[in-house]
Amino acid sequence: MAVITHFLVLLIIFFIGSNIAQAAYHDGLKWFEPAIKMPSENKGKKRSEESGTRWALLVAGSNGWGNYRHQSDVCHAYQLLIKGGLKEENIVVMMYDDIANSESNPRPGVIINHPEGEDVYAGVPKDYTGEQVTAKNLFAVLLGDKEAVQGGSGKVIDSKQDDHIFIYYSDHGGPGVLGMPNMPNVYAKDFIELLKKKHESGSYKEMVIYVEACESGSIFEGLMPEDLNIYVTTASKADENSWGTYCPGMKPPPPPEYTTCLADLYSVAWMEDSETHNLKNETIKQQFEAVKYRTSNEKTYNSGSHVMEYGDTSIKAESLYLYQGSNPDNEKSTENILPQNTHMDVIDQRDADILFLWERVSTNIYHHFAKKF
Repeated sequence: MAVITHFLVLLIIFFIGSNIAQAAYHDGLKWFEPAIKMPSENKGKKRSEESGTRWALLVAGSNGWGNYRHQSDVCHAYQLLIKGGLKEENIVVMMYDDIANSESNPRPGVIINHPEGEDVYAGVPKDYTGEQVTAKNLFAVLLGDKEAVQGGSGKVIDSKQDDHIFIYYSDHGGPGVLGMPNMPNVYAKDFIELLKKKHESGSYKEMVIYVEACESGSIFEGLMPEDLNIYVTTASKADENSWGTYCPGMKPPPPPEYTTCLADLYSVAWMEDSETHNLKNETIKQQFEAVKYRTSNEKTYNSGSHVMEYGDTSIKAESLYLYQGSNPDNEKSTENILPQNTHMDVIDQRDADILFLWERVSTNIYHHFAKKF
């Protein structure tokens, strides 16, 4: 009988305690948490509220018709961010701007990033073009130093402590270096020092950086601190090439009149993911996993690369909306799921130059004999 009485007393105490805790919780007096959580579970909480301004810096580091894809990538990114609600005044675009009106362009004044894609060039601001696309201007723009920029629109990332910054770079790269159309190039040590200086200024809350280039991991491998409130993903490892796609002879091919690749694999992986999902509901981690899978070309890696991550990985729990905005047309889209059957024809970034020259020579030979016969 004593055992039964003891059990009933414990049951009553438990019942009363549970109700007190529940009432306190609903009253906003969080005396008791409903469960004790492991540290790893707490990391999944979104740390950053929607506040401040979204800024973006988009950089195409090459020039020439054979490098069409880099400026095409950047123009596509601009359109995506504008549709996501970012303001033009908060987006800085750096690209040589010699593609749209090139003599080689079969569609003058038009740039496409997909074989069936729409024009992504229209409306893109010419903030820094031609000889203005330099490492010096890139650094000044990110630091918000209007006096240090040379030429161009004078627009800079004039961010404040509550703001979020998104940086996207597309071009060739090498061990410890990112290409620029005007020398000098951007070197790993200098770029990391730039990020440290931006952090010391207290002029942003968090930053996300996407880098499309061969050996792009070498810019951050062993160099990128984890305490700058910056999260980085790269198209490839430190010793690995990245890949071009939508090239002549591939599936799907560009329109037959094009002699160059339209895009890069990692770049279209993140952009085509972003433009088909509600980014208010998709986390950076979800996009990272989707892009990692697609850029690996379904984990083949002999025709794909290893997408890498560096810096403050806790930022991955946050919504992409904080950095890229979100297109209202995608509000009813389903939750992000890893894509299936996404194998794509690709070419090594460096071999893309050879492909372009081959297509150009082949086209000239064809036209030469077509005139004779």
